[in-house]
Amino acid sequence: MFDYEISKNATLLPIEEIAKKMNIPKENLELYGNSKAKIVNIKNTNKKGKLILVTSTSPTPYGEGKTTLSIGIADALCKIGKQAIVVLREPSLGPVFGIKGGATGGGKSQVIPMEDINLHFTGDIHAITSANNLLAAAIDNHLFQGNTLNFDFNKIVFQRCLDLNDRALREVNLPLINRNDSFTISVASEIMAILCLAESQKDLKEKLGNILLGYSKENKEIYAKDLKIEGALTILLKDAIKPNLVQTLENNPAIIHGGPFANIAHGCNSIIATKTALQLRDYVITEAGFGSDLGAFKFLDIKCRKANLNPDLIVINTTIRSLKYNGNDNLEEGISNLEYHIENMKTFKENILVVLNKFKEDKEEEILFLENFCKQKKIPFVISECYEKGSSGGISLANKIVDLTNKEKTPLHFPYNLEEDIFTKIEKVCKNNYYAKEVIYKEKAKEKLENLKGTEYEKYPICIAKTQYSITDQPKKLGFPKNHTMEITDIKVQKGAGFITIFMGNIMTMPGLSKKPNYLSMDIINEEIKGLF
Repeated sequence: MFDYEISKNATLLPIEEIAKKMNIPKENLELYGNSKAKIVNIKNTNKKGKLILVTSTSPTPYGEGKTTLSIGIADALCKIGKQAIVVLREPSLGPVFGIKGGATGGGKSQVIPMEDINLHFTGDIHAITSANNLLAAAIDNHLFQGNTLNFDFNKIVFQRCLDLNDRALREVNLPLINRNDSFTISVASEIMAILCLAESQKDLKEKLGNILLGYSKENKEIYAKDLKIEGALTILLKDAIKPNLVQTLENNPAIIHGGPFANIAHGCNSIIATKTALQLRDYVITEAGFGSDLGAFKFLDIKCRKANLNPDLIVINTTIRSLKYNGNDNLEEGISNLEYHIENMKTFKENILVVLNKFKEDKEEEILFLENFCKQKKIPFVISECYEKGSSGGISLANKIVDLTNKEKTPLHFPYNLEEDIFTKIEKVCKNNYYAKEVIYKEKAKEKLENLKGTEYEKYPICIAKTQYSITDQPKKLGFPKNHTMEITDIKVQKGAGFITIFMGNIMTMPGLSKKPNYLSMDIINEEIKGLF
């Protein structure tokens, strides 16, 4: 059966029953129909759940099943009698209708209702898009009404957004205001990042007010709060900040909230969602987008710094076919990609588990080769068959996670000190984590970085925006490349979110559609959706 058919045949419990499993009373739920709810006003329960981060080797066009594994781990832990919950990001309509497809897991490890989650869900991303574009409209209205803040038209840095892939919006002209603009995809917007890094409505409002909009003709910074709009933006996001409760195929709880891209933004679900889950369950399984060089790196470096989180275990998901892909169809060469991701995560923590997301076509000798490699690296290794078998395919995996998370938790090590200058931070990450021998800077980027010297921004963490397909900034450099050159093409100050985005290579903030996008296979017949997966 296809993933969609499996999800349609599942038995959905009323969401109040899922909440009861976590002792959430009805008054702490805002229902969105029978199968979805917002969680509100959870008081401190004194529960201190264990946090498991799931990351992956470098992604390929096939998909490595990181979300599937995360869901499978939660179901398997529940199967062996543990209180577990999976905490995921919300899917973006861009990938859903583009090339990547949905993001609700697969096979017998899915979150449901799949079609709702992959489409409009509870409206969070629409709220973010609306807030973002209200702020953009307010900027241009201010210019039209006299520009009392004295904006320099050529130094407005805030962009409009849309939650779809549309390359035509990379450059737009606003003739009435006589200026050029561009769109980013909603999930790469600063407001999405802010929603995911805010810890309360008050914090959200303050962060929204601190969004840097541009510069005056006197080169003075202008913020959203200068337009007195942060209150209106917070109103639009008052419900979006509340985490969403749904369920897995096996009727175990799942929280899905926030959805920043990991190749552009920081790639993790919200701090509020993660901390809510840690108060409700003993084991919290969360994922970070793409490979460990992107989502996991930013989860640990940005989210954990800001929220004072420290995962008990890092799980690296991989597949035989992805390793072959990284070795030009040669597993012995492609295993170097797994080696990279192990070494990258070891710079943060030693407690690491490698999990093979097993497929039917995997050969025993290939699995043995992978297992022996992990033994040589002194890294625990487990096979997962959660895609095909659900929780019963992850029993040994669940037991291994219980064992590994019973170890004494070690401190989290960071790749740089926040007090270091921004050039040092970039050089350290590129050379120590991406194995580059040299970092070069385009003139525009270098000038912007020089202008940050002596400002508060030098103490911000950095958020690398680069291709997801390689640990370098060149998507065709697969495996474990070393001694390469990385190019900084631009930077963007995200004062509201509290980090500096560093753009590398040809990364774009508004994706385009492929020659054969997913929407070509989609249809709805007699109220039944086809082709959404």
